Amino acid sequence: MRFNFVFREVVTGLRRNVTMTVAMILTTAISLGLLGTGLLAVHTIDQTESLYGDRLEVVVSLTLDVSTRDQDCSQSICAGLQSQLKSSPLVQSVNFENQQQAYARFERLFQGQTLAGLARPQGLPASLRVKLVDPNQTDALRALLQGKVGISRITDQRDVVERLFSFLRTIRDVVFTLALIEVLAAALLISNMVQLSAYNRRTEVGVMRLVGATRWYTQLPFLLEAAVTGVVGTALAVGSLLVGKALFLDSAISNGFGDGVIPMIQYSDILSVSPWLFLLGIGIASITGYVTLRLYVRL
Repeated sequence: MRFNFVFREVVTGLRRNVTMTVAMILTTAISLGLLGTGLLAVHTIDQTESLYGDRLEVVVSLTLDVSTRDQDCSQSICAGLQSQLKSSPLVQSVNFENQQQAYARFERLFQGQTLAGLARPQGLPASLRVKLVDPNQTDALRALLQGKVGISRITDQRDVVERLFSFLRTIRDVVFTLALIEVLAAALLISNMVQLSAYNRRTEVGVMRLVGATRWYTQLPFLLEAAVTGVVGTALAVGSLLVGKALFLDSAISNGFGDGVIPMIQYSDILSVSPWLFLLGIGIASITGYVTLRLYVRL
């Protein structure tokens, strides 16, 4: 009987305040959807850093005259630079890339784009691709090679990848900020819904208190109303993340960055953050409802 009563009270409360219930569910869904997006962005950043952590090199580009004359790094200028780099304690490995190999790499990177058809092997420099023992020792490597003949420029690939990381971190920060605002809005809606529901049923609750019902028993339906809206809102948020991945996210990443540039978000990644979203959704709704009842409602 007690369970049936509580269940009926929850259904009645949700039905009476249907417009506010819908608004709260949608606000919760938006806020937790944004939060989930932020968590996925953090996961993507971690995966991208892991993906590129062992691949990043310092590219020592040779001048075009040296690149054209020396296709196998056997002549004095290129061979001398390679030997000096291999003997340095800063360097883990050195690989020579001639103009044809540089052109093949260029075609892979810009496959299908207009830029790929404009380049020629003769216009691309050969390079020594250096992997450092400590990736933070780029300045020391620059000092080692400063003033050496045959070098046109030295490029640290970390600087290029850092722009990508910076872009992803900006997205993460913006999404988390919007999620925080939406969570606050959801909490305010929950508080208003609980107060309104309690006011509409003040007579029934008063009678229950007179016949000996405990405070927890009279408050439980209101807390369950808030929890139910939190669960439904979270379910909509998770569903929107799954649909968004299938319809928009994969194509947006491929078109914006190219295949393989950053790791694709998998369905398992979304499912792995879903339990945390459900806990947060239920927690925000329940805690807000409880605090509202304690501070503003006399039951």
